Amino acid sequence: MTLGLVWGASFMFIELALPGITPFWLAAYRVILASIVTTFVWQMRGGVLYTTDAKAGWSLMFWVSAMSTAFPFMAINWGQQYVTSGFAGVTMAAVALIVLPLAHYLVPGERLTLRKTVGFVIGFLGVLVLIGPGAFQSSGTSLEILGQIACLSAAACYAISSVIMRRIPPVDTLGLTSITLWIGAVLVAVPAFVVEGPPPMPLANVIWVIVTLGLIQTAAATLLRVVVIRTAGPTFMSLVNYMVPVWSVVLGVLILGEPADSSLFAAMLLILVGVLLSQWGALLRLFSKS
Repeated sequence: MTLGLVWGASFMFIELALPGITPFWLAAYRVILASIVTTFVWQMRGGVLYTTDAKAGWSLMFWVSAMSTAFPFMAINWGQQYVTSGFAGVTMAAVALIVLPLAHYLVPGERLTLRKTVGFVIGFLGVLVLIGPGAFQSSGTSLEILGQIACLSAAACYAISSVIMRRIPPVDTLGLTSITLWIGAVLVAVPAFVVEGPPPMPLANVIWVIVTLGLIQTAAATLLRVVVIRTAGPTFMSLVNYMVPVWSVVLGVLILGEPADSSLFAAMLLILVGVLLSQWGALLRLFSKS
């Protein structure tokens, strides 16, 4: 519940920060701050990365960093210039749905079943409702469609990273997070410098938002993720996908005053039903152990 709220609130904070800083540098500052904090905590815990003799190649580390941090952070920040925070949050529910066809071909033992297929179809309908009928009728005067595509691309990146992550041998979660965050920081800072110029000084009222995003939405959320995995198991983490869009929509409407579009709620319902169906077996196994 707490992790779903923390991640769901990220989109609200991004919306608050964007008027006072460029999107790529917002992502860079957030990742760099989180890298410093997680590295400090990791070193305090011994700084051990590998828990077995198996080693992960740097190419895997690179792609995990790119797909779980650099690309999605930049895509979401850029996209939220043109879409609401609620829309961006709801797209994150599609991560579990995108994973299904990828895992079917790339992960042994994760083949699609009839139930998973039905869940995927329902969730895909939700994605179509989310984008809306105007998705393929761009007038050329607005970047809203590109913003929507950017947010959905971020969800696809998260899905790809979760599949790649399964190929990494047993490691300390916090150590892996620290390393991938530093790689991600470089992958974000370079295009930020090229596209947006030298690092800007954020406006005073934006600094606290950046600190919140870096310390809570990235660093603290990662530490909480470690605790959840160790105490409740990785299957429990799938429940977070159900809560992120709910919190992003609620906070967007109540705090940012974003429009409560009925199609947004319909899309959220369809996507969550699709994810629930596709993950039903895992949820039964989870609660049968509790």
